[in-house]
Amino acid sequence: MIIGIFEKNSKEPITFWSGDKTLKSKVKDVTAYNLEMGMLYQKCAFAFMLSGICCLISLGFGIVMLVLDCTAGVYLMYRSYKRILERNS
Repeated sequence: MIIGIFEKNSKEPITFWSGDKTLKSKVKDVTAYNLEMGMLYQKCAFAFMLSGICCLISLGFGIVMLVLDCTAGVYLMYRSYKRILERNS
């Protein structure tokens, strides 16, 4: 959540993979890219926080939500990242 809030106004592109130095040459519109990436990180953080709340209500359901976040959620986040990168390259 912190990355999504504070990094969306950064002058450097927000990295998806740790240590990715190639974004400066790939991203043309850094402002639009960072805004979309900030929203993507916020959505992902919200999904994980929702899983935590579900664990408090029902442990079994919360674990299922967490497993879905860590499998399908990460895959969907990666696909969204690729679309964002294509739009801003």
